[in-house]
Amino acid sequence: MTPQFLQACISGDLLSATQALGTTVPPSLLRINDILELRLRQLNNDPDFQPWLLRAICLRETNTMIGFIGFHTRPDPQYLHQWLRDAVEFGFEIFSAFRRQGYAREAALALMAWAHTINGVNRFVLTITPQNQPSQALAAKLGFKRIGSHMDVIDGLEDVLAVEYAVVTKK
Repeated sequence: MTPQFLQACISGDLLSATQALGTTVPPSLLRINDILELRLRQLNNDPDFQPWLLRAICLRETNTMIGFIGFHTRPDPQYLHQWLRDAVEFGFEIFSAFRRQGYAREAALALMAWAHTINGVNRFVLTITPQNQPSQALAAKLGFKRIGSHMDVIDGLEDVLAVEYAVVTKK
């Protein structure tokens, strides 16, 4: 997701967002401005950070955006040191009409493979609220294990889950 795309979404300009991304963008994306604004600030501060940030998840058949995925930082950020060194955290969202069809799993595997192959990352972290059973189940299927918890200012209590890439490739 380019800065132009993020700015169009933040501005509520769905047509420009669709043109910038080259795919159909759902109106529901315009309701997550806090995430989009944070990622745009990060990109404005460091344009080289773009490969680590948000990526659209799109259906090939219909060229429609169905969600997004991305890393929160570059690998080995200070805030993860209390749980795991040399790791990177990522998150994802699949829009409700497309959930439970394997898209999150496919996108997570592709994102981790990119980070491992291109950047040598071997450790990955997810933070998920205990009540989010579908995401907890997906994390478990990918081999993630709980290594701690923390209090997120927006989401409240979250489990901190981690996996080694070698475990993921065996799944």
